[in-house]
Amino acid sequence: MANVYDGAFRTILNDCRQMIIPVINEVFKEDYTGNEIIEFHPNEHFIEQQDAANQERITDTNFIIYGKKKKKYHLECESSLPDGRMTIRLFEYDAQIALDEGEVTNETLTVTFPNTAVLYLRTYKKSPDKMRYVIKTPGGTVEYDVPVMKVQEYSLDDIFSKGLLLLIPFYIFSHEKNFKVYNNNEQRLAELKAEYRNILERLDKLEQEGIIGAFDKRTIIELSNDVIKEIAQKYENVQKGVGDIMGGALIETEARTILNRGKDEGRNENKKETALRMLQDGELSIDKIAKYSGLDVAEVELLAEIQ
Repeated sequence: MANVYDGAFRTILNDCRQMIIPVINEVFKEDYTGNEIIEFHPNEHFIEQQDAANQERITDTNFIIYGKKKKKYHLECESSLPDGRMTIRLFEYDAQIALDEGEVTNETLTVTFPNTAVLYLRTYKKSPDKMRYVIKTPGGTVEYDVPVMKVQEYSLDDIFSKGLLLLIPFYIFSHEKNFKVYNNNEQRLAELKAEYRNILERLDKLEQEGIIGAFDKRTIIELSNDVIKEIAQKYENVQKGVGDIMGGALIETEARTILNRGKDEGRNENKKETALRMLQDGELSIDKIAKYSGLDVAEVELLAEIQ
């Protein structure tokens, strides 16, 4: 189900958030260093519709990166056939994200739309190279592109050389069309398994070099295993062969153990850092900062006094 893939996407973004940076650099041609602060905002938005109750929509991820400038981003992960509805959903999300943080001064509403992109896990003939918004208003027409990132266009060498480790859990999509062959041909399956052993070796090397941590590595492996189990359900040999390599002894991964070991302390510090950044920015109320950072209002008020 697509929600398995969406869940993997949200998990790796939230648990290993610095992996977002290389993807943003690739998609939007930015030059972030990786040392920037990333501030996540709530993913739940209520879309107002005529003749219907407000409908809750959940975006895949909605965040701000504090670089030379503060920029808002919205990324969506998509595995289904393009049918036009995705573009509509994207615009609904973007408009609601902009409205949620809109400002009214002297009856003038100012809204900021996020930089939006879509990560396509599957590539079809109809898959676009980009999407486009054309907004016709009484004051003029505004139009801009929404870039598309296609996982299947990236080789393993591309992924590792560009630091696009976020794509690894979804790399198996590049082999999906050959599952039937792998399932019935031991030699071809062995080649696929060798490719995944190579992924593990490269991840080990990155960990040894200090480029990624043990938690990051194990999270990638764990999510890769989840995706493989889901996508190869009908192909037992593929699911077991590749799944065993990526899971194996790591099915009971230390990822959650590592996260839970002091996660309260670590996450609380991260929340405080986020709240301090928003206080310094001076654009949001105490209540909103508490909501977005996950701290209590009293904690935010205390931070405001001591900053």
